[in-house]
Amino acid sequence: MRQMNRTIATCLGAGLLLLAGASRAGAADLPKLQFSHGDWEIACDNTRTCRAAGYYIGRTGDDDSEPEPLAVSVLLTRKAGPNAPVQGEVQFGTYLDDETAKSLPKTLAPTMKINGKAYGKLMVPEEDWTVDLSPAQTAALLGALARVSKIEWTDGPRTWRLSDAGATAVLLKMDEFQGRIGTPGAVMRKGTKPESSVLPALPEPVVVVAALDDRAVSLPKERLAALRTALQVDEETCTETTDSEGKPGEITVNRLSGGKLLASMPCWRAAYNEGYAYWVINANPPYAPQLVTSAGSDYQGGTIGGSHKGRGLGDCWSFEAWTWDGRRFVQTGEGDTGDCRMVAPGGAWSLPVLVATVRTAGEKAQP
Repeated sequence: MRQMNRTIATCLGAGLLLLAGASRAGAADLPKLQFSHGDWEIACDNTRTCRAAGYYIGRTGDDDSEPEPLAVSVLLTRKAGPNAPVQGEVQFGTYLDDETAKSLPKTLAPTMKINGKAYGKLMVPEEDWTVDLSPAQTAALLGALARVSKIEWTDGPRTWRLSDAGATAVLLKMDEFQGRIGTPGAVMRKGTKPESSVLPALPEPVVVVAALDDRAVSLPKERLAALRTALQVDEETCTETTDSEGKPGEITVNRLSGGKLLASMPCWRAAYNEGYAYWVINANPPYAPQLVTSAGSDYQGGTIGGSHKGRGLGDCWSFEAWTWDGRRFVQTGEGDTGDCRMVAPGGAWSLPVLVATVRTAGEKAQP
């Protein structure tokens, strides 16, 4: 399942991630990275913040009698800029069968061990199975990942084992993306280049949602028919524009601003996902529709959201968002929740490649 969330666009049908030209052009110009190798993956966003996730060691063979390994995942986050620290988190799997779940205590207190050496206990309360690593534990983990190591957390009867397969390649990508190779702060390839040569952090874009009345609009039958004709799309973009009875899918229209409306209709269906196409149109004919996305899931308060499962189990998702700034929809989010590894319902982590601050008109910026 390693590549499931990496190929989600293909899995969900052609045209899944189509955007209007202006929105896509702006997003395409921003730096970002997605890469996976072995049991590790990395996502770096447009501010140059990188998040590397590693997962547990799976079964070593096809022996069904071998017990399922206990799921665990680590997230290493590093912002861009000189001397930026690496922050470590560990998440213990909560996507458990009933018998395994019943055997767990109310509070976990596993000891972190690297090659048999203890690096302190973690206190993991039942209601939150994710806990920060201390700076010392994070440093020890980074050192271990630079070579073949046995990394685990154990409370005696249970052991959670982290894989190091692929970690060096992923951490090298992090150093490369942030311009750290050859500097003292590099994780994989340290050197004597000054820290001042490290690429700086980029500001997070701010998108202000235009003041709008986004209530649904009811169009007369004749205008709705004309709009349906205007929204004709090719079969590769939208494969399922009718309902289960073969009738044309319902068109929903919402007000935007500046004489524009937002029209949407069913676009495609898959085994465990569906997508809606969204267009910006003129309030009156000719509608001149401009496609924003064919991968939308919902619309509220000026933002179109898209969220889709990587597989039916729901342990990995992709997400996107587009926000109306008064002239167009700007892409304000993109990423996924990590590999499909049964760590947690909804996915283990948020691994964005595009982030933005969305504010409403008149809202003051946070200090």
